[in-house]
Amino acid sequence: MDPEGAAKAFMDHYYTTFDTNRAAVEGLFQEGSILTFGGEKFMGAAAITVKLTSIQFSSCKHHVTTIDCQPSGPTGGMLVFVSGTMHFGGGEPPLKFFQVFHLMPAEPENLYVLNNYRVNYE
Repeated sequence: MDPEGAAKAFMDHYYTTFDTNRAAVEGLFQEGSILTFGGEKFMGAAAITVKLTSIQFSSCKHHVTTIDCQPSGPTGGMLVFVSGTMHFGGGEPPLKFFQVFHLMPAEPENLYVLNNYRVNYE
């Protein structure tokens, strides 16, 4: 699969997993993975999952507006920039977000998140 197609497929999987079973995103990270969220850093799949599952909303749905991808380094990594909106149950207004992923090959045909920067804004 071409890098842009692989990035889009991974993002579709990531956001579908986040929106339907947030705890299952742990499988998309490894022990060396780092998440920066709201100015805080979390390292390792377990710590990242604890943070993501502690976010206080009962349901959400990501609507991705853009996915831009660039190759990163000689080992098959990719930098992926995503922007869009999060929609919550209960009639709350949507929240804009942008997120940067540094994806790395885990094994043939699979990727994992090495670095993840997340910013929400109004």
